[in-house]
Amino acid sequence: VQLQASGGGLVQAGDSLRLSCVASGGTSSASVMGWFRQAPGKEREFVAAVRWGSGITYYDPSVKGRFTISRDKAKNTVYLQMTSLKPEDTAVYSCATGSTLISSTISRAGAYAYWGQGTQVTVSS
Repeated sequence: VQLQASGGGLVQAGDSLRLSCVASGGTSSASVMGWFRQAPGKEREFVAAVRWGSGITYYDPSVKGRFTISRDKAKNTVYLQMTSLKPEDTAVYSCATGSTLISSTISRAGAYAYWGQGTQVTVSS
């Protein structure tokens, strides 16, 4: 499975941005697609995830209500629509995919087998 993330950039606080992650091969109804982020000097953290088959979504509380994850099966693409961006959202955002994840492991980076390269999101104040 290969994942290609794009859509990052430099925006101002309050702006919106949409990230995309195209998956090449390996997606199935059992797949979970997730977004994680890592800021300089900080641990990688979970942002959001979506079950490929059912569309059930999961969010970290810090982004719930501001970010929306979605998937387009026809395009094998998962999106992360980010609104009301804050300076603390600044990080490298990476997409990842895993299979047959139970809900309690959705937010754990180690549960995901494949990772794409990151895309930088910078939010200025």
